[in-house]
Amino acid sequence: MKVAFVCVQNAGRSQMAAAFAERERRDRGLADDVEVLTGGTRPASAIHDVVRVAMAEVGLALGDRTPREITPADLQDADIVITMGCAAEDVCPATWTGENRDWGLPDPHGKSLAAVRDIRAEIRDRVGALFDDLEAGREGPGGP
Repeated sequence: MKVAFVCVQNAGRSQMAAAFAERERRDRGLADDVEVLTGGTRPASAIHDVVRVAMAEVGLALGDRTPREITPADLQDADIVITMGCAAEDVCPATWTGENRDWGLPDPHGKSLAAVRDIRAEIRDRVGALFDDLEAGREGPGGP
């Protein structure tokens, strides 16, 4: 299973989602079953400072991460592509064969730490629900 989190700058929402997904994957013992990918259509030069602070508060350091470009080739085999409510028009849904979800989240860029904490909480909850769905599908027909 390949899950991609896509945004324009890959400097906030998609980075938070990927970090939470990596933690869920580890905590649920799905390291061999779920690949996590993140990127942006026009990546920023760095992750937003307020996002780094907010994620460090919950034990997820983003210090070693940098925004990266996502291409249609990166997404070709993605089972689920999640956009963050931003205009990811450069990555057309026709370029992948899997499911597309848009989470419609506000951009944390320029927001207060309190506002970013709210966005972080929503992303954490959505990623948890996503992994609940992935596990349910894994244990259902055709699963282990």
